[in-house]
Amino acid sequence: MNILAGLETFLYVIASALFYPVVVGLILLTFWIVISAGGFLREYIDRRQGRSAGLQRYQTMLDSEALTRSANLDLELEKRLQEAELELIKGLDKVRFAIRVGPAVGLMGTLIPMGISLAALAQGDMPKMAGSMVTAFTATVVGLACGVAAYLMSLVKEKWVRADMREMEYLTELRLRQAQGQRPNIQVGEEDEFFKKTAAV
Repeated sequence: MNILAGLETFLYVIASALFYPVVVGLILLTFWIVISAGGFLREYIDRRQGRSAGLQRYQTMLDSEALTRSANLDLELEKRLQEAELELIKGLDKVRFAIRVGPAVGLMGTLIPMGISLAALAQGDMPKMAGSMVTAFTATVVGLACGVAAYLMSLVKEKWVRADMREMEYLTELRLRQAQGQRPNIQVGEEDEFFKKTAAV
């Protein structure tokens, strides 16, 4: 029994020690959701006006002179396309992370104060119990709100990412065909020059 009581005390101490990190994490997550919502709104306005910062950067990269001079243009374009798609997925993974973490942190912020409130109830400390219960329910609401907001943003962002990927693939294929269309012309010109020199001899 003494061992069991010691284990229960140990778990209670760990849970109590996690309370403040959980609260701080929930506050930071809330700030991050607010900042992300502002960036989401700005991107929404830009896309309504027909602008996409990611596509513009990718188009600038395709038009770069260093890429044009590449000997293995098809391999270089494939590499750049994969890097650009990976960046888009990374941005989406951040929102997906918030979807998972928000409710989880909110649940932790609920259960820990409830344990503290039950201990206060056993000691007859009603004000402490009431304060812990308020904190518990508030953490639940904030965590769920962060998860819902992140989920709504992810629904729209996934459509944007798929649309950007399709457009990037189209731009890459178009750039490759333009480059391939230029190279045969150069080869034909070189063959004509060779035939002219042969005829002159």
